[in-house]
Amino acid sequence: MSKGIELWLMRHGETEWSLSGQHTSRTDIPLTDHGRKRAEELRDYLKGTKFDAVFTSPMQRARETCTIAGLADQAIVDNNLKEWDYGIYEGKTTPEIRKEIPDWSVWKDPIIDGETAEHVGERSDAMIARALSSAQPGGKVALFAHAHILRILTARWLLLPATAGSLFALGTGSVSVLGWERETRVIQSWNRGFEE
Repeated sequence: MSKGIELWLMRHGETEWSLSGQHTSRTDIPLTDHGRKRAEELRDYLKGTKFDAVFTSPMQRARETCTIAGLADQAIVDNNLKEWDYGIYEGKTTPEIRKEIPDWSVWKDPIIDGETAEHVGERSDAMIARALSSAQPGGKVALFAHAHILRILTARWLLLPATAGSLFALGTGSVSVLGWERETRVIQSWNRGFEE
């Protein structure tokens, strides 16, 4: 066991594309005003919480959330926290894709010119290892990233296949905590949002 180290997962605040449901991986778009407000609420929630390490996706929506949350001075950019590469589905919504491919799902269908769920799982495993090696026993590590990568990272934390990330809904601007019950990896809290 990694001596009680907690991983705090922070999904970035709202963007125009997260609001519309468009798949957003490599398109680098900013937060909306509402997304910035949620990041401010996240800052207030995290006040007084000490992190041994802070990692962020290189995408501006994650870095901006991290900055507004007050942790930019500690943050290290890690490409393993980039969102799942959706290939030809970038910028499209699931209903749009299903007009051509009925019952399409990012979790079960091939991602043409993008990444497999398993590859995202490998990136998640590398991120988990780096996070655990970056903290003292009983410490906390903050990860600022995106919905699907954090859902897959959670599945891998629980030693489930990457596609089990489909079981974990995750809202924008949310906080979740992965930790331990004795020697077993668990979800300590999930998808904590903030009041409007």
